[in-house]
Amino acid sequence: MIESLLIANRGEIARRIIRTARRLGVRTIAVHSELDADLPFVADADESVDIGAPQAYRNVEAVLDAARKTNAAAIHPGYGFLSENAGFARAVEDAGLIWVGPTADAIQQMGDKINARNLMSAAGVPVSPGTTAPLAGVDAAVDAATAIGYPVMVKAAAGGGGMGMAAAADETELRGQYAKITAFAERMFGDGSVLIERYFPRVRHIEVQILGLADGRVVALGERECSVQRRNQKVAEEAPSPAVSPELRARLLGAAQLAGETVGYRNAGTVECLLDPDSGDFFFLEMNTRLQVEHPITEATLGIDLVEAQLRIASGEDPGFDPAALAITGHALELRVNAEDPKRFLPGPGPVRTWTEPTGEGVRVDSGYAAGTTVTPAYDSLLAKLIVSGPDRDAVLARAREAVAGFRIEGPKNNLPFFAELLDNAEFVAGEYDTGIIGRMRS
Repeated sequence: MIESLLIANRGEIARRIIRTARRLGVRTIAVHSELDADLPFVADADESVDIGAPQAYRNVEAVLDAARKTNAAAIHPGYGFLSENAGFARAVEDAGLIWVGPTADAIQQMGDKINARNLMSAAGVPVSPGTTAPLAGVDAAVDAATAIGYPVMVKAAAGGGGMGMAAAADETELRGQYAKITAFAERMFGDGSVLIERYFPRVRHIEVQILGLADGRVVALGERECSVQRRNQKVAEEAPSPAVSPELRARLLGAAQLAGETVGYRNAGTVECLLDPDSGDFFFLEMNTRLQVEHPITEATLGIDLVEAQLRIASGEDPGFDPAALAITGHALELRVNAEDPKRFLPGPGPVRTWTEPTGEGVRVDSGYAAGTTVTPAYDSLLAKLIVSGPDRDAVLARAREAVAGFRIEGPKNNLPFFAELLDNAEFVAGEYDTGIIGRMRS
């Protein structure tokens, strides 16, 4: 097992990784910006290093320098920041450290959305109609959209996390969105390449958790429903999906395993798909080459620790469980508690005056803040993840309503009132919703 681990991240995910590492007897090292010195994750770690400016979490040299100073044996990137940066993964290994994640080659191959689509299509993974090469300009985009059929989705080839994408219903809208997305992609990702895909107005977002084992095998562990989204970004997830039958689950997991095998995947990753609820057809969307925000609901329904599996695989060991013996038990729901208003979902940072977490059977809170800390506008708005599990979906919804009511945050704005609304929404309660559910709730 790895002896010491530097976590190149912050907030709730840093705390969550530290918790498992401590249980395994691994010394933990936190890096933090000058803004984050008082956050709980810094105190949780055995050692911490101030790496300076607010955006230093993206500074490869600053992180590697902290690893050298503290004699770290390995680096876990969490999610976001440098987690899907192939150059960082290579730099970590070139420095003689263990990278807790997939190979740099897999990250690079799947980071380009066009290349990823082409690889998956060639391997036999279902892919929606779309372009197979970077578009030469807006006229080429119009030609592609005409061939695919409107509506279409304009996507940044180097994008991720719901950023750099917009739907277009006709040529006029396409020309406007093409200009916006290319400019955004160039500014955010340093690559203005875009692709065009068919857009499904009514669709469910389903993802599959995969693990690339130390012995070279790739296993698919189960699916998660991620259709509650605002601005193409997830807000709530559940496992298993209420839309997935045993037959569909077998097809989804088979396709995800094939996707991982195609790129020689190692460690934890997620294959994201779009599901047409009318036809039952699904299509590869992208692969996230890292641990997902919503991984706790897979842990809850399978009785495993995915961070432990990551650390064991990176150490050359088995994942700590027999994948063939796993079976989904019960149900789980994750609610992303964000510092944003519950109506328009605009950021609302500020000092935290009150922080009271709910407790009870099947209730878990992965939090990044506490009373007396401050939520700054420099980072993602995620405050905590409320994870609720139980014997079935109805029990989970009932427990979640109580947990939301018992979660008190005063100071920054938060979206807990939205979750109270969602948990009583007829579509959601019935499990018959899609990615347009928030739009309908707000119309």
